[in-house]
Amino acid sequence: MPLPPSGNTPWPPPELEIPHADMNMWQAWYSGNTDHLAAVYGGPSNYRSNAVAREFFEVDKRRGGDGELRMFWGQQPSPGQQSAKLHVPIGADIAEMSANLLWSDVPTVTVDADSTDAALAKSTQAQIGRYLDDRGHAKMREAAEATAGLSNVYLRAVWDTTLRPRPWTDVLPATAVIPEWRWGFLAAAIVWRELPPLTDQSKVWRLLEYHTPGTIEYGLYEGGVGVLGMRADSLAAHPDTEDLVPRVDAQGRQATGIDRLLITHLPNVLPNRTWDGIPNTAPLGRSDFAGVEPLMDALDESWTSWMRDLRLGKAKVVVPQSMLDTDGPGTGARFDLDKELLVALSGLLGAETMKDSISEIQFKIRVEEHEATCKALRRQILSSAGYSAQSFGEEGNVAVTATEAVARKEESLATRGTKLLYARPALVEHLTTLMMVDVRHCGARGVDPAAELTASWPQAVQPDQEATARTLSLLDSAGAISTFMKVKMRSPELDDAEVMQEVQRIREDRSSAVPAGDPFNTGGGVVDEEDPDAEDDAEPGSDEDQDEADGKPDLKAA
Repeated sequence: MPLPPSGNTPWPPPELEIPHADMNMWQAWYSGNTDHLAAVYGGPSNYRSNAVAREFFEVDKRRGGDGELRMFWGQQPSPGQQSAKLHVPIGADIAEMSANLLWSDVPTVTVDADSTDAALAKSTQAQIGRYLDDRGHAKMREAAEATAGLSNVYLRAVWDTTLRPRPWTDVLPATAVIPEWRWGFLAAAIVWRELPPLTDQSKVWRLLEYHTPGTIEYGLYEGGVGVLGMRADSLAAHPDTEDLVPRVDAQGRQATGIDRLLITHLPNVLPNRTWDGIPNTAPLGRSDFAGVEPLMDALDESWTSWMRDLRLGKAKVVVPQSMLDTDGPGTGARFDLDKELLVALSGLLGAETMKDSISEIQFKIRVEEHEATCKALRRQILSSAGYSAQSFGEEGNVAVTATEAVARKEESLATRGTKLLYARPALVEHLTTLMMVDVRHCGARGVDPAAELTASWPQAVQPDQEATARTLSLLDSAGAISTFMKVKMRSPELDDAEVMQEVQRIREDRSSAVPAGDPFNTGGGVVDEEDPDAEDDAEPGSDEDQDEADGKPDLKAA
């Protein structure tokens, strides 16, 4: 898939129009832009006046026809009435929760000790920690949130030593990359973006980057809306691409010096149920919003109906026209709601019933019905997206143990585990690419790009310290756990060497402590748990030797 030829080439490519149309729809739910939602679901009566909606309905034939699902956001307001539709940003909440579950903490990336020597492994791991500093951590969380909403993103390794001493991560939206797959893996990709227009505002300038292992080919095109157009003879034809001229050869190619792609694909979850049967879309991820769009639309309709009841439920006063005050013909009439006294003149017709002529109108506000409906829809949306309602604060802020928290958030934690299956290899692959770029272009030393990496995420719900202490106490009383395992269970984040250091500290503390009533500092008969034969090594003159010398049995209390 080289760069496209000049001419009337459709852009983006037609084979990706349906995935891009769905991503456009998910982008509307993710951003919460009500104008975007109305454009997407506006239907044939509205899409001709909106470029985004026109592209959506002309491309995706599955939504056409009389059998199209009725959508609240596709309805036009009644003539003469202002639009009062409200949006509940549950799509943004889902994407944010997904990112927080995966990237609230930085994962631990370790270098396999068997893949390189010990000193190089230590320095390589230290450099990886610099890639995942606050900036790197924030970028990965940004990628995770976009992935949950739009089904997938791409991670690109970039470098500029005038800005930062080491390479960093650039997050590319799914619609900005035209992928080329081989056996389900990303083999090549075209990254493209629109550039600012020049003198002719009708012309659309696009920069295309064709990424292959070891090479990037740049192409500058001048076309129109939906058409790629003619390829410029030089990258200097646009001011935003002039800086690329010194980097490329006569064919517009730049050697990266790295025998692999600089781009890594990060899907949300698979398999892809959304675009079944559409070629070259199987490796793309599946959005958390896929299939729940009608439910989110119904939630907005329910919330809007609730607010409509509030507006209609405002108290209104109906008075006869005779009670209105006027300043003269043609000046209108008014009624003073603060007037405390109204007097009926005797002898006039209807004076006796004038006390009943002021009436009040106030409609019922169906709070309980709307609240129950919104809560049921919200729970179903979260469940269909793979999350527990408790993860979104449905149970309030009542303190619970770690075991209870895991039970309440079981569905969310299961979804987190599934997403880690796709995030872990993508992270390791991207970090390896960053190391290669760092060594080749940034002069990094003590970094072995060939080292094998392992990434592990911390527990989403930390164990309850009180419950852990009770468990350790019971195991210790039963004699079923060593000091090493007690420290390991208390602090699972420590490696074996750090655990042994903590065990040694505990032994030193025990040996230095003098029990009460032990003036000779014998240790109170404390036996080292790691040396069960210590009882057999009693010093001469001890009570045990005296009992054996006397030939008396060692009596112990039952």
